[in-house]
This record gives sequence, structure tokens and C-alpha cells, in this order.
Amino acid sequence: MTQPQLAANWRDYYELCKPNVVLLMLLTSVIGMFMSVPGMVPWDALIFGNLGIALCAAAAAAINHLVDSRIDLVMARTHNRPIAQGRVSNRNAGIFAAIIGIAGMAILLVLVNPLTAWLTLASLLGYAVVYTLYLKRATPQNIVIGGIAGAAPPLLGWTAVTNEIHGHALLLVLIIFIWTPPHFWALAIHRRDDYAKVDIPMLPVTHGIAYTKLHTLLYTILLFVVTLLPFATGMSGSLYLLGAVCLGAGFLYWSIVLLRGNNPKAPMATFKYSIIYLMALFMIMLLDHYLLPAMTIFEVDAR
Repeated sequence: MTQPQLAANWRDYYELCKPNVVLLMLLTSVIGMFMSVPGMVPWDALIFGNLGIALCAAAAAAINHLVDSRIDLVMARTHNRPIAQGRVSNRNAGIFAAIIGIAGMAILLVLVNPLTAWLTLASLLGYAVVYTLYLKRATPQNIVIGGIAGAAPPLLGWTAVTNEIHGHALLLVLIIFIWTPPHFWALAIHRRDDYAKVDIPMLPVTHGIAYTKLHTLLYTILLFVVTLLPFATGMSGSLYLLGAVCLGAGFLYWSIVLLRGNNPKAPMATFKYSIIYLMALFMIMLLDHYLLPAMTIFEVDAR
């Protein structure tokens, strides 16, 4: 561990929370909440539910920083992280993670409901302990198996409002679960040398880049099919179907470009598109949930 170079400031602790990742998780959590009801989400579930989920997710991220600090220092993408550079000590990072994690659990237990609290705790442990401590270093299928923890937010949002696990909520989880491998493998291809340097058995390291590109395409095809299920089950309507097909076609395009190997920028382009894809898919799902029923009511009133 390097010696502290600068005193930590609030930005260092903010970085420990992986804010961009947490914000994407919160987007899916919020949409899970709104998809769970035909009308508006109660304000207390919306505020306290997402606050508790965000704090627990941030705690898991901080633990990830703590556990990975040694390999973070070696990898180009992560070498400037606060713990790796010694701006935040292991002790302070652990205390910070414990405080925000306990606060998040307390909010969920007291102000939301126990089901959401325990599911959130399971997700936290799945990412911070099962994935970070074991799977990441044990198997090239780490991101596939561990992806279930990162796919939980829409289910957590759903249960925060309804206090029950519904099949449609699990469908939202399935979409993110299938999305995670092609999303992360594209980045892993770009950062293959970094992962090889620190002996992390990511798929491009253990099975090669060509193998990973093929499996990225196969998972993208599977994702395309899975994203049609909300329409097939009656959960979403035609606006969502159109969005899912168009966005899925874009993802398939980049996966094919990646597989062909003619574009050196394809791995990062695919990775960036996958983030836009997930955000847009869930936003269109939300629009479909509220916009089409509102238009139908308007047309009936107009008659």
C-alpha cells in the first residue's frame, strides 16, 4: 500500500461510492418502482427507498475499492483511485463503508419494508463479498455469476413500493442480468492487458479475445430476445417494443463490428453504447407505461 500523498477530501469519498454506477442502478430502481403501480409512486417509498438502496450500493462500491486497492494500483484504469493512491486509508474506507451501509439498511428496515432491506443486503453481499472477494479471482464466468447482484435494483425498487416479489420485477432483473456480460466483456477486451497483469481471470485473458467477442455477440442476441418478453407478457406495449427492437439492433450492430475486428475502437464503442442502451431501454419502458394509457384516456374523452 502506498503512503498517503494528500489528505482525503469529500471528492475521494464520493469516488469510493462509484457514483456513475450507483446512478445507473438508481435509474433502474426508480423505473422498477413506477412499473410496479398504474399510478404514482408514494413519495416516501420513492425517496427513502432509493436513498437506502443508494447508500447500500455505495457501501458495496467502497468495499470493492478496499478489497481491490492493490490491483487497482497496477491497472491503468484504476491506478488513481483514492485507496490505491493512499489518499484514503484502509481503516477510514472500512469505517465509511460500514457507516453508509448501516444507514442504508436502517432506512430500508424502518422507513420502507424488511423485504426490500434484506434483498438489498443480499445484493450488497453478493457484489462486495461473493463477487469481489471470490468470483472475480476464481473463474472467467465471474461477471456472469456475479451479475445477479448488480441486476437487483429494479426488483428492490418494485418491492419498496409493493412489498412483494412479482414476476414482472424478476423480468426486469433478467434483462440487466443478460445485459451485464456483453457490457462488461467489451470493456474487458479493451483492458485485457491490465487484467492479465494482475492475474484476474477475465474471459479475454483465459479464453482469448476472439472467444470473448463471439460470446459477446451470443449474449447480445439472447438479450435482444429477452427484451421482447415485457411486450410478450403484456407488461409493456408497442412503444416499448419499437424501442427495444431499435436499441437491440444497435447493440447487435456494435457486437458484430466488435466480432469482425476491423475497428480498433469497437470495444470501447460497444461498452459506451451498452450504457446508453440500458438507460434508453428503461426510459422507453417508463414512457410506454404512462404515455400510452394517458393517450388512450385522452382519445376516449375526446369521443
